Amino acid sequence: MSKHSLIYPVLRVFASLALMTIGGAGMYAIVVSLKPISIEFASGRGAASLPYTLTMIGYGLGGILLGKISDRIGVFWPALSGSVMLAGGFAVAAQVETLWQLCIVQGLMIGLLGSAATFAPLVADTSHWFLRRRGIAVAIVISGNYLAGAIWPTIIQDLIDEESWRAAYEALAYFCIVVMPILALILLRRAPVSKDGDSTDSTSNNDRPLGITPNALQCIVCFAGVGCCVAMAMPQVHIIAYVTDLGYEAKDGAIMLSIALGCGVISRIISGLVCDRIGGLNTLLLGSALQMLTLSLYLPFKSLTALYVIAALFGLSQGGIVPSYTIIVRTYFKASEAGWRIGTALFFTLAGMALGGWLAGAIYDLTGSYDAAFINAIAFNIANLFLAAELRRRANRFATT
Repeated sequence: MSKHSLIYPVLRVFASLALMTIGGAGMYAIVVSLKPISIEFASGRGAASLPYTLTMIGYGLGGILLGKISDRIGVFWPALSGSVMLAGGFAVAAQVETLWQLCIVQGLMIGLLGSAATFAPLVADTSHWFLRRRGIAVAIVISGNYLAGAIWPTIIQDLIDEESWRAAYEALAYFCIVVMPILALILLRRAPVSKDGDSTDSTSNNDRPLGITPNALQCIVCFAGVGCCVAMAMPQVHIIAYVTDLGYEAKDGAIMLSIALGCGVISRIISGLVCDRIGGLNTLLLGSALQMLTLSLYLPFKSLTALYVIAALFGLSQGGIVPSYTIIVRTYFKASEAGWRIGTALFFTLAGMALGGWLAGAIYDLTGSYDAAFINAIAFNIANLFLAAELRRRANRFATT
C-alpha cells in the first residue's frame, strides 16, 4: 500500500476512534450515575444496575443489527443515525420520572440505536481497510471504548457533584449532536470488500475453521466473550460503589475507573502490535491469564493506595482481550460476513458485561459485600481461559497437519 493510499484509511481510523470515544459515554454515564440513581429512585444496587444491563444488551444487539446493515450499505449511515439517536437518548433520559423509563431509554435509544453504531460496525469496517497492520488498526479504534472510560467518568462525576446526573445527561446530548455527525461524514466512502466475500488473507479453511463448522466456532468465541467480560464488569461497573463502601470518596472511584481504562488504552495498543506478531488466539490466551491474576489482587488488598495500583494493573492486563476476538473472526471467517460475525462476537462480550454488572450488584445485595462478587468474576475468567486454551490447542493441531 502506497503512502498516498494509506492516508485515507488512517484518517478513518482516527475518525472511528473519536466516534467510539464519544459513543462510549452512553455506557459510562450510567456507570457513574449508578449510586445517585439508586438514591433518587429508592432502589437497591441490583435494580439500579438494570439500566446499565439493558444498555449493554442494546449495545450488543445493535452491533449485530447495524453490523449487518453496514455489510450491505457501508458504515456511514449507521454512524450518522447512531449519532442522532444517542444525543436524543441523553436528552430524553434527563427527563424520565421512573427507573423503568430510564431502563427503556438506556436500552433502546442510547444502547441499541445509539452507542451500538459506534462500536462493532466501526471495528468491522476498520478491519477491511488494513491487511498487514490489521491488529494495530483494530486496536487503535477499539481503544475508543476504553478512552471513553478514561475521559468521561471524571467529567460526568464533576457535573453530578456540581448539579445532578440529569444535568450531566443534558450536557452530553448537546455535545453529541454537535460533534458526532461531523466525524461520521469522514466515513462516507465504503470499505473495499471483494465481491465473492472471501477473506483474501485467511489462514484457515472458511468451511471448516479449526476443524469445526463456522457456526460452532462462532459459538465458542461467543461463550469465551461472556466469560471474560462477566469478570471484567465487576471492577468496571462497581468500582465507584465499591470504594465508597470501603469509606473512600466517590471521586477516588471515578479516578480509579479512569486510570484502569486509560491503562486499558495503552494495553490495547500494545496488544495490537503483539497480535500482529502472535495472532488473535495467543493474544486472547495471554490477556485472559493476566486479567485473572489481577482480579485476584482485589481480595486481599483494600487500602486506597493498593486500589489505585490494582486499577492500573487491571487496565494493563486485559485491554487486549476484546480486540483479539475481531482478529480471530477476520482470520477464520469470510470478509463479507465480518460485520455481523464481529458484531455477534462483540455482542456476547457486551452481554457478559451486562450480566456481570447485574450479577455483581445482585451478589452484593445478597451478601452485603463485594468479595463474593470478585470470586464469581474469577470463576468466569477461568472458564474463558479454558475456552481460549482449547481454541489454541486446535490451532496448533491443524497447523501441524
